[in-house]
Amino acid sequence: MQTLTEIYTAKIEVKKSAFIATLCPFSAFKTELKRLKIEHPKAAHFVHALRYRNALKQIIEDKSDDGEPKGTSALPCLNVLRGKELVDVGLIVVRYFGGVKLGTGGLVKAYTAAANAALKEANFHAVKETITLHARLQNLAQIEHFLQKNAPEYTKKFVENAVLIGVFCDAGERMRLENFCKAFNPQHLRLELGKF
Repeated sequence: MQTLTEIYTAKIEVKKSAFIATLCPFSAFKTELKRLKIEHPKAAHFVHALRYRNALKQIIEDKSDDGEPKGTSALPCLNVLRGKELVDVGLIVVRYFGGVKLGTGGLVKAYTAAANAALKEANFHAVKETITLHARLQNLAQIEHFLQKNAPEYTKKFVENAVLIGVFCDAGERMRLENFCKAFNPQHLRLELGKF
């Protein structure tokens, strides 16, 4: 999974209709939609697609065709986000109607092209999460040696006869960490998702 931290915009024109695509972090979506509606009062449509994770880390999706024929605008935009495995992002495509009807196939192509144009501008990074390791003190040196090479973003906290290690890792680092933990007795080292 990937995400982003900045806002990116791209504009394309298809048969005199202008499509302005804005890709943003999910946290900025409502503000951006409001800003775009103020900035483009004469636009015909404000289509959007969202992919974000809830508190349980489940991916939630939402979309709106905003008056375009069903399935011709928001779904193609959402499919672009899905194809790039993006989460915690919003995509808004502002359309100015140019007087030429594009038909359903033409709309799908145009909205897909606008979404892809915004993605081409963006810098993405892997989604990271915190995993907590519960380890015995006698295993700490071995665990730290592994972490320094495979998941270098971590903190530790000592508790009675044990250490808690909070590891901030992406999917690849997590997989290596899970495989490493399998070599230990679960009473000596166990892994949990969640905040450290």
